[in-house]
Order: sequence, then structure tokens, then C-alpha cells
Amino acid sequence: MDHHDLLSGLVRLHVLHHAAQHGYRLSAGTLYPMLAKMTRDGYLTCSEEREGRTLRKYYTITDRGREGLALARRQLHELKDEAG
Repeated sequence: MDHHDLLSGLVRLHVLHHAAQHGYRLSAGTLYPMLAKMTRDGYLTCSEEREGRTLRKYYTITDRGREGLALARRQLHELKDEAG
């Protein structure tokens, strides 16, 4: 993907946005490295539930994640206004 490093931060913000709205439900292997790091960094929490043989992971935003998301939103609005 072109500009992967630049856009990867936006993907993280997108995940935080959805975690703030309704949680995030993903199968194993889908965005797992990014979610694992965001969990280690304190932006998300992860809970696991077994459904038959399948182990599901549910991600929820933390207070730290909400703070980071709010800061990113402010900065994105500022960037939008400047780029306008």
C-alpha cells in the first residue's frame, strides 16, 4: 500500500472510534498485531469468550484510548481547517 506509514495511524484512530461506539469484534488474524499493540499500550482492553470451539476476542476502548482519540480528533480538525 502506498503511504502505509502515514495511513497506519489513521487505521488505529478508526479502530478507536469504533471501539468507543460499540466495541470491536474480529476473528483471529484480522488486524491482530495492531490490536495487540494498542492493548499493550493501554488504548484498548481485550476480553475473550468461547463460542463452541471458537475463541472470540472483543476489544473496548479505555480512558487512555478516549483521551488519545479526542486529541487526534482535535488535531485532524485543525489539519482540515489548515488544508481547507
